[in-house]
Amino acid sequence: MSDPFSYLDSMRGAFINELKELIQIESISTLSAKAGEVRRAAELVAQHLRGAGMSTVQIFETPRHPVVYGEWLGAPGAPTILIYGHYDVQPVDDPEKKWLTDPFTPVEREGNLYGRGSSDDKGQIFANIKAAQALAQNGGLPLNIKFLVEGEEEIGSPNLDHFIESHQELLRADVAVISDTAVLSLETPSIIYALRGLTYLEIEVSGPEKDLHSGQWGGSVHNPLQALCEIIAALHNPDGSINVEGFYDKVRPISAEERAAIAKVPLTESEWKRQTGAPQPWGEPSYSLRERVSARPTLEVHGLIGGFSGEGAKTVLPAHAKAKVSCRLVNDQDPHEIEHLIRRQVEKLTPPTVRSKVTPINYGDPAVVPIDSAAIKAAVDAYQRGWGTEPVFMREGGSIPVVATFSRMFHIPVLLVGYGLSDDGAHGPNEKFNLECFYRGMRTMIALLQNLGKMTPAQVKG
Repeated sequence: MSDPFSYLDSMRGAFINELKELIQIESISTLSAKAGEVRRAAELVAQHLRGAGMSTVQIFETPRHPVVYGEWLGAPGAPTILIYGHYDVQPVDDPEKKWLTDPFTPVEREGNLYGRGSSDDKGQIFANIKAAQALAQNGGLPLNIKFLVEGEEEIGSPNLDHFIESHQELLRADVAVISDTAVLSLETPSIIYALRGLTYLEIEVSGPEKDLHSGQWGGSVHNPLQALCEIIAALHNPDGSINVEGFYDKVRPISAEERAAIAKVPLTESEWKRQTGAPQPWGEPSYSLRERVSARPTLEVHGLIGGFSGEGAKTVLPAHAKAKVSCRLVNDQDPHEIEHLIRRQVEKLTPPTVRSKVTPINYGDPAVVPIDSAAIKAAVDAYQRGWGTEPVFMREGGSIPVVATFSRMFHIPVLLVGYGLSDDGAHGPNEKFNLECFYRGMRTMIALLQNLGKMTPAQVKG
């Protein structure tokens, strides 16, 4: 064959089976017991990069999990694209209770492929690798291409910035592409132009030097678990805004123009209820639901640890309790400064009956991508060719810290070319990847590589 799109048609079933093989690997980066599985996933990604025509493929060691790198630089004078993704996945909580099928036994059902990592991000980076393969085997790649696939994204990429900084010449490119986001719907693709940053913290409250019997000491000891809940509750105002002094100081107001653009892709209450299953929306009433989940900062509690939670009863006053807390941040907010502000507020809220400690876990900078560049226009056309309709522009509520890293270190446009759906259930039970999105994603990436290959490096950089 000489047509990469016809090649995709012929290989569709084979590519789905190969993706299933990758999903079967339990590459849970946060669990040290799964380090061998994480490495096995890295080796399989490297194998597929070789199959996609990359002339050089390397697995680089880091202090924790390896980075997979592949390149083909056989197009002198053409632009160079750097494609980023990750092969690690989130843990699975209570799979026996919440997952309809085993999370690491991928199953096709109603046009979807179910399994942990199917959408975030194994399926999406796999689509890009297979798009490169389709071009390499049908006329050749039209530009220079580099792949950077890491194994620590789900734990905040603690070693990625150092790796990029120490391998700048290896990774230097004219444009970067990341496929780790969602489109608006199967009918309407979207290009993400803004991502929120992240500050992730652990708040610990301690009281007595050991667990105490509540019958003997209850009523005289301020229960650390109760005190922690009181502190956490006080971090929000009744209207849903965040009660941390200075938290909003650097938050830019949403302009009238941007509010109008956001309103073009509204999140209705009925759709919100369908996707969340919650009884009623919550949050800042002066902002729309779409604005709350994409253009406003947040403070969320992800877990409470402390005391007795086993079967039956145990009347214990715990010596200490912890909470996992994160903030999603908008442009101009500094993750380290937010940590300092929260630390100071927790200190103010801590009564003299207990002690508190705030420990940072990871950070991520917010990012905004200019939407008027030549590279963005190439992506718009690629979606039209690969998806069959023009994309809309959207903010994304999640965080991808490497976007800001690429922009800061290489001064290049970073395109967020995602193929997932908002109801894919990333990080949750029954995660899925719509197989039509997988196929359209491969077509979109082929079109994008072809479009960028027709441009000069200067044009791509804008």
